[in-house]
Amino acid sequence: MIGKLGPLLKGLDLNSVKTPTFVLDEEALLKNLKKLLDVQQRAGCNILLALKAFAMWSAFPLCREYLTGVAASSVHEARLGREEFKKEVHTYAPAFSEDEVKACLNISNHVVFNSLSQWERFKKHCQTKPHVKIGLRINPEHSEVKVPLYDPCAPGSRLGTTITQLQGKTLDGITGLHFHTLCELGADALERTLQSVSERFGDILHQMSWVNFGGGHHITKEDYDVEKLVFLIKDFKKRYSVEVYLEPGEAVALGCGVLISSVLDVVKNGNRNIALLDASATAHMPDVLEMPYRPVVVGAGEPGEFNFDFILGGTTCLAGDVIGEWSFQKPLSVGDKLIFLDMAHYSMVKTSNFNGVRLPDISIYRQKTRQHQVIKSFEYESYK
Repeated sequence: MIGKLGPLLKGLDLNSVKTPTFVLDEEALLKNLKKLLDVQQRAGCNILLALKAFAMWSAFPLCREYLTGVAASSVHEARLGREEFKKEVHTYAPAFSEDEVKACLNISNHVVFNSLSQWERFKKHCQTKPHVKIGLRINPEHSEVKVPLYDPCAPGSRLGTTITQLQGKTLDGITGLHFHTLCELGADALERTLQSVSERFGDILHQMSWVNFGGGHHITKEDYDVEKLVFLIKDFKKRYSVEVYLEPGEAVALGCGVLISSVLDVVKNGNRNIALLDASATAHMPDVLEMPYRPVVVGAGEPGEFNFDFILGGTTCLAGDVIGEWSFQKPLSVGDKLIFLDMAHYSMVKTSNFNGVRLPDISIYRQKTRQHQVIKSFEYESYK
């Protein structure tokens, strides 16, 4: 399970690490990037870094040597990609305001709309930026993801336009399509998705010049079938004469980082041992509660595997701020440091502003004077 992170775990002096802290292993990241470059070269496709999963811009100089650009889901992400990645920026959001569309058109190479109504509303702005390629996200109504929270094509999904919604509509001005059906899945799931996309949108695909296969491709996982992926991309390009983009985020940073935490207290409730950490599921690892997701802890096993079982809890007041239960070869003590594996993707970005979505302003309304005062705004620099 340690995989690419072995050298980091052997070489890092834990006594020098102030916790909690995320640590990225640059060599592990480089191995992933080289594998992704190999796919691009052999399949003739373009791979973008999805900033929703990994936005650590201090690593962008390395990433841009191997990747085509970034996939953004907000103005802030698009701006970060333009300023720090300095290559192609592809921007999609489930809905844009007029100001957001104007901003994205100024800093993006591709802008993808979620619906025809958004495209029709903002077409006039797009026409002032003829160099920006405009796309439409489609919903092939094909589910591969088992967890409903992460399934973009679940029944009633707000994401993408179905073929029924396109009946009798013109797509003049739209040059590409975007779809997303995967989450931590293999090439076999993509193969089934492409079949569904072709069955529903085949006629429209022949009118397009590019197609974005979205994210969720677990390309850098050890058992991923890279040969099948290369074949699928080449076959799709040949059939529809389109340029192909993929925008994985997790695959870029998979197995590349850890979260190091310290034990602050050890308590007992009944016969349950509880270790309270300076890391939190709620604040630092939200996927633990949302997915639900169970990270690997270095040196720990499943409950009952070793002699000492401990529930690991966070420092917030939320009753459910529990990371999970593991067993250890010796009891945990105050000051012990625990290492959670594979924390470079999603966990780090969700600790701040997931998708680069701006946090709400904080303000006060004073009834006596009927004055509304904004106390704090969270703009781009706060996200960055």
